[in-house]
Amino acid sequence: MYKIISCPVVYPVYVSVASLHLPLHVITETLGMFIGFRYFLFLRRRQGDQVDSNNRIWSIIGATFGALLGSRLLGALENPPGLFHATNPLLYIYQNKTIVGGLLGGLIGVETIKKLVGERQSTGDLFTFPLILAMIIGRIGCFSMGIYEETYGVPTSLPWGMDLGDGLMRHPVALYEIVFLLLLWQVLRMAGRRYRLVSGARFQLFMIGYLLFRFLLDFIKPGYRFAFGLGSIQLACLAGLIYYAPVIIFPSRLIEKQYA
Repeated sequence: MYKIISCPVVYPVYVSVASLHLPLHVITETLGMFIGFRYFLFLRRRQGDQVDSNNRIWSIIGATFGALLGSRLLGALENPPGLFHATNPLLYIYQNKTIVGGLLGGLIGVETIKKLVGERQSTGDLFTFPLILAMIIGRIGCFSMGIYEETYGVPTSLPWGMDLGDGLMRHPVALYEIVFLLLLWQVLRMAGRRYRLVSGARFQLFMIGYLLFRFLLDFIKPGYRFAFGLGSIQLACLAGLIYYAPVIIFPSRLIEKQYA
């Protein structure tokens, strides 16, 4: 039997499964990874794959380890004083994570592996929609944590502000992200139907859109800011956008020449 705490919502939300009492976030994170990977396998069977099977496995390994390392490193750097004063820095790094670090770390991991195995084909397109689906499911869990995880917004007087557990009406940034990801998914689908995109373009558009969104979203999230007003995640987003600057400046590079 499944028992979910009902309204009024008490944050963080827990789910009772038999004798276990688990945070909903733990369940959604696991489901997100599982369902996202199953969706990836489904798309690979239906659409085919230009990447050799062995190299595809290596790309998945590179993405996984890069994402794990990147998510925790950037998560720890999100609060530099906290990392500096931690009695066990390695434990502090392990306990913190962020999706932006996971995406950028995964990108670095894949590109490194591709160079090592000599793979020239883009490997990101097949990952794009499964990744968006996994992120949406995971963000449901983030929302269920309320203020007990740093995925909430600053106080707001806007009518859709929500009490996330501390009596203040706050921006529900996890819900903002879910809505954005759903819209981005549809935009990418429409772009793929309207234009003949080059290999890798879908993933590049996803990364550009998400990094720009997160850069802006973090202005309404609490957290450590450097003297110039930006946080570590925003700096990482800017670094990612600089990496993609050639196609941001010349978007026609993402379209096959005969369809440009």
